[in-house]
Amino acid sequence: MRMSEFRNAQAADRFRAAYDHALATLWPGPRTAQDVPTAFGTTRVQRTGTPQGRPIVLLPASGGNALMWHHQLDQLAQHHEVFALDPIGEPGASVQTAPIVDGADAAAWLEGVLAALDLADVHLVGCSYGGWVALQHRLHHPGRVGVMTLLDPAGFNGFGFRFYAWLIAGGLAASAPRALRPRLARAVGNSAVLEDELMKLTRAAMGFRRALPVPPVLTDEELRRIDLPARFLLGARSALHDSAAVAARISGLLPTARVEVVPGAGHSLPMDAPDLVAERILAQLSSRAD
Repeated sequence: MRMSEFRNAQAADRFRAAYDHALATLWPGPRTAQDVPTAFGTTRVQRTGTPQGRPIVLLPASGGNALMWHHQLDQLAQHHEVFALDPIGEPGASVQTAPIVDGADAAAWLEGVLAALDLADVHLVGCSYGGWVALQHRLHHPGRVGVMTLLDPAGFNGFGFRFYAWLIAGGLAASAPRALRPRLARAVGNSAVLEDELMKLTRAAMGFRRALPVPPVLTDEELRRIDLPARFLLGARSALHDSAAVAARISGLLPTARVEVVPGAGHSLPMDAPDLVAERILAQLSSRAD
């Protein structure tokens, strides 16, 4: 089975230089980097915040790493200890040694990380692909996670033409002159193109060959098994799915879940609505505490 890897040593060096620069530029405060061994390789974890309250574990979207959360880190770290992961198989500082072929493997990887960090009653936050991994973890390894917040999670429909067109349009917009990017970002519904450091990192990751499973659509039976306090934030302009239809399906199958369609936001919620995302994560913890 294939594993994610850089095309060559030069591509890996180019990415690492961009990653280190972005980390130094974007990370808002003190942090501790920790390499956590798992059955699938070594996972880089950026640890920050105060060891009080419920720990927050952050899973980025496809092609992302811990830096995707740089807008939310400062606010979250004021109240909780935060663990931002570079997932195995994504471009970041983790090192993959075994393939991840399906949702069970993705869940086993995450369980290995949480177990090595000795974390329990976690608030697991996942965006897009990271949201699918969070759901898979709940299905295969219930126990360590006490509450979830999922941002426009994958697994509710296939990746169609609209989504791939959104990715291509975002890439083109990110390459446009900076003066034009705000208008283009609004047009394509993707504020990530305004993130200079993240876009440099994305371009540096062009030499990375990603080999992770495509999320299958979750069945009704699987969704009914998400039996913990969960909050779903969906972008009204999401290119991944019909947010109103997904919201209705979640509400019908998980009547205790909190579901919110965010007006004006697209699929990149941490960049499209940065303050709202941080507020909702903290609100979900507050509601669990009650």
